[in-house]
Amino acid sequence: MLPWDGELAGRLDRHTVESALLRGNPLGDPHERPLWVYVPPGYDDGDERYPAVYVIQGYTGHLTMWANRTPFRQPFVETADAVFAGGAPGCVVVYVDAWTAYGGSQFVDSPGTGRYHSYLCDEIVPWVDAHYRTLPDRESRAIAGKSSGGYGAMITPMLRPDLFGALATHAGDSLYELCYLPDFGKAVRALRGYGQDIQAWWTDFRSRTAFTRPEDGTLLTVLGVSACFSAREDGTPELPFDPLTGALRPEQWQRWLDLDPVRMVPGHAEAVRSLRAVWIDAGTSDEYFLDVGAEAFRAEIARAGLPDDRVHFELFDAGHAAIDYRYPLSLAWLAERLAR
Repeated sequence: MLPWDGELAGRLDRHTVESALLRGNPLGDPHERPLWVYVPPGYDDGDERYPAVYVIQGYTGHLTMWANRTPFRQPFVETADAVFAGGAPGCVVVYVDAWTAYGGSQFVDSPGTGRYHSYLCDEIVPWVDAHYRTLPDRESRAIAGKSSGGYGAMITPMLRPDLFGALATHAGDSLYELCYLPDFGKAVRALRGYGQDIQAWWTDFRSRTAFTRPEDGTLLTVLGVSACFSAREDGTPELPFDPLTGALRPEQWQRWLDLDPVRMVPGHAEAVRSLRAVWIDAGTSDEYFLDVGAEAFRAEIARAGLPDDRVHFELFDAGHAAIDYRYPLSLAWLAERLAR
């Protein structure tokens, strides 16, 4: 495994897209965003149109991390290229940026972060269709991701079945009583050093090198996801638990639960039944119990009436980290099933 960039059989274009929807967002994050678009081998040789697969990052992930090279592994940009160089039907692969100052947007519209769901669906998708030879139809468009990206991949086709007809979720956030609740107690303990005030921690966090204290990861997730799921109309994140006692705040916690993919399925059953391909996987020792969440999501989409022959479900021996090798597996599977 060579430790430097490999030559692509296809082509990766790097763009900057100006977003009207993200302009003036609550966190003051840039409204000009990077966008990478990959075209497969042969794209420049004819006038064929291609299905598109949109890939989105997990929490604290940002666009350029798709090109990160870890020891003895290739980055997804290269393993995705290898899928098509190896003979899989060609697809346009779109790498979307949805970074925020808190580390992520959960790909939802929120007064605490900005209109990231609308940005993806109403700005990025039309931009790609206008600039590349895609097949601009839900039957030829998929979305994929891991962790928070897997969450975005689960909810987006439910909320916008007009745009997305297929998905792949790798250890996607789901079944919130297992994946999120355990961190609430940890957050209460950590906040004792900050007067039980998460904004005091946030001020401290921004004043020093990130992730130099053991509580940083937990508190960043709790604050950031609160900004996505339970922010006030003025943008202030409201924690779904009392920061002193840890007791759940029913109104705020319910707002989180309403965005749990497992709980969303019954209310979007028609959209779920219309999906042409769904890949679900997770590691059996996932630290956030997202293997259990994957089981629950699989059961709900079956209950909604999605036929088994449209679903790939797999649990494998791993935790939550270092499962990037799963991306090209689902990409190849989706490429075979999107309409052409």
